[in-house]
Amino acid sequence: MTNKLDCLLQLYSLQTQLQKSVDRHLSLHGISLSEFFILFYLDSSGTKAMRRIDLAEQVGLSASGITRALNPLEKIGLVQKEINPRDARVSLVKLSISGEKLFKDALQTMITSSESILENLDDKEVLTLISILKKI
Repeated sequence: MTNKLDCLLQLYSLQTQLQKSVDRHLSLHGISLSEFFILFYLDSSGTKAMRRIDLAEQVGLSASGITRALNPLEKIGLVQKEINPRDARVSLVKLSISGEKLFKDALQTMITSSESILENLDDKEVLTLISILKKI
């Protein structure tokens, strides 16, 4: 086995473990990691709203995948549809007020979780890891 294949397998295993761990922590808020990312990108946009296709691209989902992911979030009131005033054919997804509150709480959980998961790395190692991951 090559070093690069071993590295890729280790990254995949780590990704699976990290997702399970973070999902457990986020379950306190009733959301998953993928739902957290949806709320994160909506919160990060200047208007707290995005076109579905742009959100799908950010999260790494297809157009139908983002629709399936948004449906339960819309049903529980964390996001809402918003008509684009410039083009009625383009619907936006907007973070609701309750979605903003839940996101802020979940963000604190994510910060605590990341501190715990990466506790064995010092700041310099974390920055090095970020640099390496960006190269991939």
